Amino acid sequence: MAINLTKGQRIEIGLSKVGIGLGWDPNEGSGFDFDLDASAFMLGANNEIPAQDFFVFYGCQKSPDSAVESSGDDTTGGSSDGDDETITVDLSKIDARIQQIIFTVTIHDYETRKQNFGQVRNSFIRIYNFQNNEEIAKYELDEDFSIETAVEFGRLYKKGSEWKFEAMGVGYKGGLEYFCNKYAKKFM
Repeated sequence: MAINLTKGQRIEIGLSKVGIGLGWDPNEGSGFDFDLDASAFMLGANNEIPAQDFFVFYGCQKSPDSAVESSGDDTTGGSSDGDDETITVDLSKIDARIQQIIFTVTIHDYETRKQNFGQVRNSFIRIYNFQNNEEIAKYELDEDFSIETAVEFGRLYKKGSEWKFEAMGVGYKGGLEYFCNKYAKKFM
């Protein structure tokens, strides 16, 4: 049975390969569709990416160790299977320098489109077993983030030899550039 995550909650993963799914429903009113983007920042001990290609998103879809891979960019949402964008993580392939992976969700072109998470319908992030698609945990994004445009929703982190997941639930007014400046500033 899947866990509905709350901010700060931690769970053990216990799997070698997991998927992170992002889903949302398209805008039914007038104006622009909502284009949400899932990204992963693979961080070393200094809380920064060790090289530019350890930032995985629609523009760089695979990490250099082939451990983290993005499905690419879905610009409208409303996929029939629930997940509009996915990031897969093979924990057995993670580069030894990586201590945690931060997962973010941002709204593309939020300023021009005048959009925020409070306007997005049925948005969520879920963690699932990649082998059988069984959902492990889910985080409903639109419940907690009414005016934010960027969310650090969670992180996989290494504790000893084990990988765990923590629901971070921290929202910001900003876009993908905000997280790039935070975790990849030496490459900007």
